[in-house]
Amino acid sequence: MPQESEIRVGLAGYGTAGEFFHAPLIAATPGLRLAAVVTGDPERAARVRRTHPGADVLASADDLPGRCDVVVIASPNRTHVPLARAALEAGLPVVVDKPLAGSAAQARDLVRLAAERGLMLTVFQNRRWDGDFLTIRRLLPELGAIHRLESRFERWRPVPKGGWREMGDADEIGGVLYDLGSHLVDQALQLLGPVSAVYAEADARRPGVRSDDDAFVALTHVSGARSHLWMSAVAGRLGPRFRVLGSRGAYVKSGLDPQEACLRAGERPDGTARADGAAWGVEPPDRWGELGVEGDSRAVPTEPGAYQEFYAGVVACLRDGAPPPVDPCDAVASLAVLEAARRSAESGSTVALPAVTS
Repeated sequence: MPQESEIRVGLAGYGTAGEFFHAPLIAATPGLRLAAVVTGDPERAARVRRTHPGADVLASADDLPGRCDVVVIASPNRTHVPLARAALEAGLPVVVDKPLAGSAAQARDLVRLAAERGLMLTVFQNRRWDGDFLTIRRLLPELGAIHRLESRFERWRPVPKGGWREMGDADEIGGVLYDLGSHLVDQALQLLGPVSAVYAEADARRPGVRSDDDAFVALTHVSGARSHLWMSAVAGRLGPRFRVLGSRGAYVKSGLDPQEACLRAGERPDGTARADGAAWGVEPPDRWGELGVEGDSRAVPTEPGAYQEFYAGVVACLRDGAPPPVDPCDAVASLAVLEAARRSAESGSTVALPAVTS
């Protein structure tokens, strides 16, 4: 891995994830250079050339070896496993957008391959660096023992956008359970630890949609705590993003972390294209959450969101031998929960998980 020069990044995929998350964060990270982007779409290729003029545009991920030092996979979910495997077999470390795979078994195979080759494998769980999630971590001493976590990613999209996420079959690994649920389950496991039982409901509510667009997952953690997770594209009124109930008090927070909107608007955490000069990831006071109990609560500042820390962690891993920013074994554990949720939704019953899921 280069020590003096920049680390060359090859990005496979320039859809929403590639264009609005990975490419700008890579470009904003000291030590990284976006060297190549794989896309077969002429309009997307034109946007790459306009926004990242130093990057080569390639038609196939097969052309990445030799042009980059690390591969980032932001292509459709069904391609994650074959592209990650090919990159690892070519001797390249890999970043994979969530979900890492369609099953825990596939994810374990990738983790095993990366370990055998001595290569970094990590998963883009950027929501670990959402400001509200970082705030919960900061507030844990004041909340006491958490006995219930309520977490939501809800949207109001009555008209489907189309595409593989909504219209594809099971092989596409679409739907809100694997899309948004990958974030919610990961956060729940990070806060409350491993899971012993899963109950879930998953439905396709909009006409023509083949993948689930409305889901609920209830987790019983080994500790006895419970997580209730909602993910939906058909929520006409949004619930709070978080409601965390602890032995000493509660934290309630509404609204989504601002970083996604900033990235979609062309802003970057290094200050590029920020006309107002505002600090990255900072929420105004009117969006802060409330901490306390009924009749005695106060607004608490939201920690600044920090998606840039993920790719800073990639640099530290590749250059200094630090642990990857997200342990891929965490993705195995999350996928075991999501698989159990799928089985529960199909059977209408609670699914028990073994004590060790990674």
